[in-house]
Amino acid sequence: MGMVFKYSEVATDGLFYLIKEETDFHRHFFRDRKLSLLTIAWNRGPDQKINIDGVDFQFASNSIVSLMTNNTFYFERPEDIVAWQYNRAFYCIIDHDKEVSCVGFLFYGSNGVMFMGLDTDYARKINALLTVFLDEFSEKDNIQGEMLRMLLKRLIILITRLAKRQHLNGFDLPEEEFDIVRRFNLLVENHYWQYHQVQDYANLLNKSPKTLSNLFALYNNKTPLQVIKERIALEAKRLLQYTDKTSKEIAFELGFEDPANFSRFFKQQTGLPPGDFKVSLTRSFTGKN
Repeated sequence: MGMVFKYSEVATDGLFYLIKEETDFHRHFFRDRKLSLLTIAWNRGPDQKINIDGVDFQFASNSIVSLMTNNTFYFERPEDIVAWQYNRAFYCIIDHDKEVSCVGFLFYGSNGVMFMGLDTDYARKINALLTVFLDEFSEKDNIQGEMLRMLLKRLIILITRLAKRQHLNGFDLPEEEFDIVRRFNLLVENHYWQYHQVQDYANLLNKSPKTLSNLFALYNNKTPLQVIKERIALEAKRLLQYTDKTSKEIAFELGFEDPANFSRFFKQQTGLPPGDFKVSLTRSFTGKN
């Protein structure tokens, strides 16, 4: 039988959830967007599929994935998942701690979905943390929120260490330079509908486009322009799949002055014009909308 534990703070609108073995656990961004929850999910069962924004990924046994507030996701076997979900009001009041905040490496250190495999030692540590989380939910006092925040920070520190080890490919980018990459990713997330050129983000960062390109060449296999284009295309696909907006409306919403330019852009990114893409959409493997 599944369990959903919830902690809420009236004064701050902070929300924290611990989900364990819940058979209907999923998230639909356009339906659930008001909650604005970040998610850390742990697959404790066999390999399964996870569908993120309409794309199937392999979610390996005993691995963890970090999911953004704007992701729609469904699990093949949600009953095998343990997940921690929280909003900025609950945890991200410590945004100054860049490494383990809501804008730290775990959520903005990469330009793709980050899966982290757990070895025996990490599995033991996270399982021990889970036990303490469950124990804490049995306590109802005025320091429960601080205890849960402390445990969540410990969880994020552990997973961040693991993510860096597995996703930086052994390349030790200096912290100042890595921070530029992280801030670029964050700026793209906040301004993709407004700014479409690398120069725009270089200006916001007080860096040159060449500096950004050089950093991404060292750290990532994508260029800054690819990151921008992929983020715009992702939002376009979401809007086509989950809303009734027309291609023209989506074009204007995403900062294209000419819908024809948007159609060309979308076809270049996906291989289909917007209308054909919408027709081709099928339900995900869960059969949920």
